[in-house]
Amino acid sequence: MLLNHFFSESYLNLNKPFIIKLQLIYQELRQAFEKSIEFDPIPLLTLKREEKLPVDYFEFYNAVSSVYSSKIEGEDIDYDSFFKYKFLNIEYKPDYNKRSNDLYQAYQFINDRELTKSNLLQAHDILAMNLLPKSQRGVLRKNPMYVIGDDDKIEYVACDHYKLNLEFDSFFNDIEDMNNQELSALESFYYASMLHLVFVKIHPFQDGNGRTGRLLEKWFLLNQLGDIANAINLEKNYYKNRESYYKNIKRLGLEYDHLDYSKSLQFLTMTIQSVKE
Repeated sequence: MLLNHFFSESYLNLNKPFIIKLQLIYQELRQAFEKSIEFDPIPLLTLKREEKLPVDYFEFYNAVSSVYSSKIEGEDIDYDSFFKYKFLNIEYKPDYNKRSNDLYQAYQFINDRELTKSNLLQAHDILAMNLLPKSQRGVLRKNPMYVIGDDDKIEYVACDHYKLNLEFDSFFNDIEDMNNQELSALESFYYASMLHLVFVKIHPFQDGNGRTGRLLEKWFLLNQLGDIANAINLEKNYYKNRESYYKNIKRLGLEYDHLDYSKSLQFLTMTIQSVKE
């Protein structure tokens, strides 16, 4: 009852000033974001938390998250098969589900841990188990990074590796500063989506950046809202709307040093709008 009262009072707070100055996280769209949302997401998520499921609540939604985040990356996996594998002990060829299972383990890892730099590196080490060699898991890249499009042309130039450690530290300084604030529910959704977006634009790892960015968004929501955030099907929503997902990520620009985060509102509203579907 106390939780519901808190969020009913705080989910919409348009007159609240920006929180303390952040280094990388763009705040100027927060009020536009809040004005575009005409519902309180917390009661809807609370109802989902109270639904009866055939398996454990956390494990069920972690399985959904891992499957659809994997599918965004082109993995040949479907939820029906993964559900049978995880919960009914039906065996499949190891190569069929190994990367999705790694991601599932990473979602299990974040459930009771704070979002910190060291924990994120550990989460990447887990989810990249069958994606990267050990030497490249849970460590920042030391080389330039480009995103190649379907036409085999460079469509994005990521953060320069020479300043990557500095940017990554600034990113987590922002997270620490936000964790020290009392955020409303809408602010939590805003900053979670913005963290996802900034992270994938930094592109700190050799591979697994998309998987990690989506996990990071869920992680921040878990830290801010509690376990009801498990039921936010952001990964499934991004998969269902993956054309818009990639388009909204691309619209900021072609190079890390010249990104325009004022164009990010369409990306930022994707997750919270999916809650009422």
